Amino acid sequence: MLSGCSTAQHRDQLALFNSAYAAGDYDSALKAVSFSQPENKPVDSGAHLLELLHQGEMYRLTDRNSESVKAYDLAEDGMKNLDTAGLFENTVEGLMAVMVNDSERDYKALMSEAVLVNTYKALAFLAEGNNDYARVEFNRANDRTRRAVEFFRKEIAEQQAVLKSEAQSGNRKASMVQSSLGSREFQSAVHNRYGSSSTWSVFPEFIVPASTWLHGIYFLANAEGGADYERAATSLKRVAEMSPQSAALRADADLATGLASGTQSLAALPSQVWVVYENGLGPVLRESRLDVPLILLHGNQQVPAYFGIALPEYAERPAIPGSIGVSDASGQVATTERISDMGKVFRTEMKERFPGVLARAVTSAIGKAVLQKEAADQFGPIGQLFATVLTVATTQADLRSWQALPNHWQAARIDRPDDGRLTLLGHRGEVLGNLDVPQQPFTLVYVKRPTAQAPATVIIMDLQGKTNATFARFPE
Repeated sequence: MLSGCSTAQHRDQLALFNSAYAAGDYDSALKAVSFSQPENKPVDSGAHLLELLHQGEMYRLTDRNSESVKAYDLAEDGMKNLDTAGLFENTVEGLMAVMVNDSERDYKALMSEAVLVNTYKALAFLAEGNNDYARVEFNRANDRTRRAVEFFRKEIAEQQAVLKSEAQSGNRKASMVQSSLGSREFQSAVHNRYGSSSTWSVFPEFIVPASTWLHGIYFLANAEGGADYERAATSLKRVAEMSPQSAALRADADLATGLASGTQSLAALPSQVWVVYENGLGPVLRESRLDVPLILLHGNQQVPAYFGIALPEYAERPAIPGSIGVSDASGQVATTERISDMGKVFRTEMKERFPGVLARAVTSAIGKAVLQKEAADQFGPIGQLFATVLTVATTQADLRSWQALPNHWQAARIDRPDDGRLTLLGHRGEVLGNLDVPQQPFTLVYVKRPTAQAPATVIIMDLQGKTNATFARFPE
């Protein structure tokens, strides 16, 4: 029953983390995801990837940016499953070795999580006034996004190639998996439960809009020539196209396009202040169980049999209602608009990877079905009973996820007032705190608040990375 113990430990650890995180007690949340590390030994970043992701964000939200970058660096090292160079090897090892369930393996990061790691590292470097490294990380986030579609295509192609190769070489288990996945009855059962993936609420292509938006405004602020303005315009237009209802995104795209074309003069542009708001608690995974028809081989005969599989399914968690805003002494108010949902990002990636998730679940189920038959043949009813108990205990979906992400992002832009003083307004219009924006051309006011019970973390950054950020928590 090792599977149940391990899964329970992960569940308890994340429960402790979420309790502290939702209350804004980030030191306790950090403690919940800490692990002991022997001296003079390197961190096993693959085994501790999930803890490192949570640690990186808790360090960043407590103004410990150097520690945040170190944790995120280790997390990136543990994301080898996203390395296309080792994709075939990982597929062979992973697909055909499934016996228990995915939650017993090292955590496998999503591509969207990797993009956000680079984005959060960029923000940590900006907060430290390290513009050169921030530029590198924004570029890496954008490059991951660009390569994602090709990665997903290769991932599924490699998986299909492994199944075909194994089946042709006489691997009966692979042959049963291949037959089951291709059967109309199986596909109908999955379709009845999940519907067609074409009807899921997803983006037209893989994107983490908040990361692409931040990439765009960063290069707008740091443009050294027409190529950088074009780069900013490309990112901002792409995000605006994903959310055509957003006036804020359209205005940012128009600004970048104008600077790129020369119709907008940089000298005539007032100092700009962007507000980005990470609101609420991001989606978590829930288990969905269904019985599906599998094709088993008894001797040379194909025998259909119904078997239970467990699949992960995203469930939304709450956000703080409404928007926030910033106001100046004249009474001008800029209110944030919703620019991206984390759930939609995850669903877009899940749509691309769902065939692989299904194949792994079916491979596991068929392995257990074969085990039950072999146990019954060799050990009689007692063997069959033991195998059945093991099957029930280990048929579990992998429900682990990075739970320090927001429900959604919002954004706004306002001209910097001459005195640099802005008031941050909460979702009910109440004053959260006062902001002193330095005299600089481009400023990012970053706000993150997981629940209304937690204070808002506010970081005022120079988008050109020339000075260190100021850090606050409102209300104080």
